[in-house]
Amino acid sequence: MRDIKSYTLPELTEYITSLGEPSFRAKQLYQWMHEKCVASLDDMSNIPKALKEKLREDTAGAAGEAGEDSYGESAESDHQVDITQHRPCPELSDITHLAPVDIRESRDGTRKYLFELPDGELIESVLMRYKYGNTVCVSSQVGCRMGCRFCASTMDGLTRNLTPAEMLDQIYRITIDINERISHVVVMGMGEPMDNYDTLITFLGILTSPEGYNLSRRNITVSTCGLIERIREFADEDMGVTLAISLHAPTDELRRTMMPIANRYSIAEITEAAKYFFDRTGRRITYEYALVRDTNDSDECARKLAALCRQTGAHVNLIPVNPVTGRGYAPTADDGVRAFKNKLEKQGINVTIRRELGQDIDGACGQLRKRYTGDLR
Repeated sequence: MRDIKSYTLPELTEYITSLGEPSFRAKQLYQWMHEKCVASLDDMSNIPKALKEKLREDTAGAAGEAGEDSYGESAESDHQVDITQHRPCPELSDITHLAPVDIRESRDGTRKYLFELPDGELIESVLMRYKYGNTVCVSSQVGCRMGCRFCASTMDGLTRNLTPAEMLDQIYRITIDINERISHVVVMGMGEPMDNYDTLITFLGILTSPEGYNLSRRNITVSTCGLIERIREFADEDMGVTLAISLHAPTDELRRTMMPIANRYSIAEITEAAKYFFDRTGRRITYEYALVRDTNDSDECARKLAALCRQTGAHVNLIPVNPVTGRGYAPTADDGVRAFKNKLEKQGINVTIRRELGQDIDGACGQLRKRYTGDLR
């Protein structure tokens, strides 16, 4: 069964011409799927009925492959959005699209979407509204196998990878839902993007295609917990996007208590990969640093983090960690976050503090999914 929504334009053209159809039909299909964000062949007014039927015989919603072995009660909300007019039946779709199971809106305007995939699995996406435009945080996997202790997404391990179409349609469904264009995308949702590498590259290529959604590469950020070989490979791709590395600790000893991946890759190796990325692309790395009370927010941590940043010219994005049930981590208080920021800035480091959005709607990645399945109370 084919998933034409995951095809690049050249791949789609090759497929369409193999059916005996003129090549321009491929561009029409591509634009309907990726520029106009339709959810069905029935919405494509200039595609002949005979071709639609031919495609239906050979097309179905995609199902990703399961991941490899590991490294190292639904809650009511005052902020739920009526989704009765939003939820199609995924099994009736002739091109891959996602069905919203739950949409929650925060007091700050953030929207969190729980999407059902064609095979019934669930993922999360988040719409964040900023002065500069609409940002969507997309997932790359169902679950995650990286095991970071402060993240709810990884608590049940990895179920499977997403397909390019499933990553793209998170953006498309939100675009249609709010009737506004998405200007920025961050691949920081459920999953480790570099652990689904080939899909990530295809996703980025289609998302930035001039014939499709045509999102600026400069407005895309990909986050990784630090898969060194993939960072170097990604640098060689020179996709023109920003790379964020989830560092969260300035020493290997501390990082290993928070992130199992630190048992495989040292901070020294991450630093060398960051330098390689900058040398190959000219784009500055961002270090993501989730501040956990009495864990990684000390004066010594600030000093050591500043020393690491000076090696690569990295920018630091401070994140007050979202409390996750069963994890035992508490966020650093607001004044402590500001103090940590000031300490870094006094040492010449460029720092921002990520706005805390959506805490009243299960803001931590993976929490809404676990509440819906009854695994988080």
